[in-house]
Amino acid sequence: MSVESVRRFFLDKGMEDPIFEMEESTATVALAAQAIGVQPGEIAKTLSFKLKERYILIVTRGDAKIDNRKYKDYFGEKAKMLDAEEVVQVTGHPVGGVCPFGLNNDLDIYLDITLKDFDRVYPAAGSKNSALEITPDKLQQLVNGTWTDVCQSLGDRL
Repeated sequence: MSVESVRRFFLDKGMEDPIFEMEESTATVALAAQAIGVQPGEIAKTLSFKLKERYILIVTRGDAKIDNRKYKDYFGEKAKMLDAEEVVQVTGHPVGGVCPFGLNNDLDIYLDITLKDFDRVYPAAGSKNSALEITPDKLQQLVNGTWTDVCQSLGDRL
């Protein structure tokens, strides 16, 4: 079970289990924000991409969108998101529950600077009805993530 791999991730690091599971679905940013009682931007959504040679994850604030020009400038190629079947195969988590913890494979994880807009963010925890609360800096530390700037700023979208 995907939630169990996330739970093991934290326990293996000597931490308490931070996961909370809800009756309501948290499979989308809007549903997660409503279930948790936060703004959509506070949801830390994890997006899965394929580069020519590898798979990567990008974690960003829930209401941010990938900026195709910034992405191509940073990674040197066009953004290609994984389909639902590939997501499960690569991460071990279903769409709606994807997070950078307890992964099937070692993946490079990039954290968009938009996460720093918040003191605490709420990523999924391996299922469509689980999440956890974490600071952006602790998230970066735990997953050995690389900070990047590949999303549109909110001002760019207004």
